[in-house]
Parts: sequence; C-alpha cells; structure tokens
Amino acid sequence: MKTKLLADCAADLLDAAKLLREGQVVGIPTETVYGLAADACNEEAIQQIFSAKGRPADNPLIVHIAKTQQLAEIAASVPSLAQKLANAFWPGPLTMILPKHHQIPTITSGGLDTVGVRMPSHPAARALILLSGVPLAAPSANRSGYPSPTTAAHVMNDMQGKIAAVLDGGTCNVGVESTVIAFENEDTVRILRPGYVTEAMLRNVVPNVILDPAILQQLPQGQIVRSPGMKYQHYAPRAHVTLVKGSQEAFHSFVRQHVATDVYVLVFDEQDKIPDVSCLVYGATGEEQAQLVFSKLRELDDLGAKQVFVHAPNPNGVGLAVYNRLIRAAGFEVIQV
Repeated sequence: MKTKLLADCAADLLDAAKLLREGQVVGIPTETVYGLAADACNEEAIQQIFSAKGRPADNPLIVHIAKTQQLAEIAASVPSLAQKLANAFWPGPLTMILPKHHQIPTITSGGLDTVGVRMPSHPAARALILLSGVPLAAPSANRSGYPSPTTAAHVMNDMQGKIAAVLDGGTCNVGVESTVIAFENEDTVRILRPGYVTEAMLRNVVPNVILDPAILQQLPQGQIVRSPGMKYQHYAPRAHVTLVKGSQEAFHSFVRQHVATDVYVLVFDEQDKIPDVSCLVYGATGEEQAQLVFSKLRELDDLGAKQVFVHAPNPNGVGLAVYNRLIRAAGFEVIQV
C-alpha cells in the first residue's frame, strides 16, 4: 500500500479518523513518541499493528482515550487511587495497568487479563480519538526493537508501505514513552516502566511507590511481562551500543583508548565533547535527554556508525527513563570506568 502523509488540520484529521473506523492503521503524534494506532477493539486491525512492527505477540499494547468517561469501556474496574492519579496526571504521559473490560480482545492486552490505559496530552491525538469514536491501541510507531519515533519522518522511514497513513503533528515534546504503573494495593503503585512522570511526582499523590527491578535489570527468560518495554531488547540502532558510566575524565580516557573508524560517542553537552572524536550531544538534563535520545540514536545509523559509546545519564528523575531506554538499546552492556 501507499502510506499517505497527513497534516494536522481539520480535513486530514477527518480522513485519519475514517481510516481508523475502517480498521486501518495510522501513525499518530503524541506528546511522548509517535504511536501506531488502530481500533483497540478490532482484532484484525490490531493484528496489522503487530505485523507492521514485527512485534512479539506477548508484548501488550497501551490503549489511548480522550476523556475519563471512556475508562468504563476499557477497564472492568477502576480503583479510587487510579481516579486520583488520572485527576493529577491526565492528560499526560502516565499509563495505568487496570483489569481489562471484556470488549478488549486478548491480542490487544498481550494475552493478559489487564490492560494499560492512558490519555495523551497532544491535541491532535485526542481529537483523533474523539473523531474516530473508538479507543486507540497505539504502541510506538517504529519497527520492533528500533529507536522510537519522535517525528513523522521517523514513522514514514519505518512504516512506508506498511500502514495506511501518518498524521504529522510535529516533533514530540517529551520524547520517551509514558510512565507505566500497576496497583499493588489501595495506597501503593509499582513503576513498571519509567517515563516523564517521575517517582517523586507520583509520591505527591500516592503514599507508596515501588520501582520494579526490571527497570534496571534484564528479566529472566520466559517471564511474563505486564508492560511494554520490559522484556525485549528495545530502542537499538543498527550500531553496537555500549553504555559507559563514570566521570567526564574517566569517560574521555576510556573513549580515547577505544576510538576507531566508525566509532561515535553520545555526550551530554559541548563541554563533554572529546577532541578529534565524532560526538553527538544528547542533552545536559534529563528532560533534554528524553527529548533527544531517540533521534540521536537514529542519526547514528544515518552517519554509518558501527560502534557507539554513550556517556550514561544520571538515573534520577526523568533521567531514570533515559537510562532505562539506553540500557536496553545497549542490550544491558554497561561498563563502569
């Protein structure tokens, strides 16, 4: 098929909504990353998402809604704490794992009896959900395992000829996928995937917040995942990525010992650059790193990089989300220097 590139305007939003109602797949902007959207209740449409991405069938999808009243169509029950968190963080980059409603097919939930739900803050995404009249399942709009897309051009590069259309809503302003949480009890949540909504932000609303060990560690073989982004190697460019932890001086010394043709380095800022070494800047703060990390990983492939050394970010605040993505891009290859 030919993939249409649509603009963020009234006429093209109507065209995109029509495609979604017809069971087609459309790349859509959100504030986090671009999503590969389809009617969450249409099994054939959801199968097209998995086929386009090459995504493993046991990796659950997140369902996107435009108003809290739609929760009743997605979740079999909504605990009071979930409602409290929705009031605090929606619309925004927070996904909550809830018992799934019977109308959500198991293909959407990755075979689980739960489903992830969130309300994006991007106005085009919410308008499209309302215009289509259906909740949208939307994993990141990249081929499985590759860095997530933060522009429409990234989606067109990965999905040309595989999906019906891509709606261009500009560059994503957050840049990493949503924070995913599960409810342990009436006053405790577990962070399964870190994102822009941080542990500290959640603690302003929830008495107890637990970080799941899988955020920083590889899951044992065969373990069932409750959230996207937990199990498989994700976010990886074609280049071999190595995450390097250490001071600026130690990092620079390590890189100089390993520099060669087709070796590139991701650094925090201009001061972190290494003379006579090919360096790309991916941000001095967690917020900057979140916005830039995926586009920089993609740029490395465009440059023909074979080996990439990344100066590891500080895993605090939003930096934890960036660190989480980078250790998966590196296949958990982390060097302390």
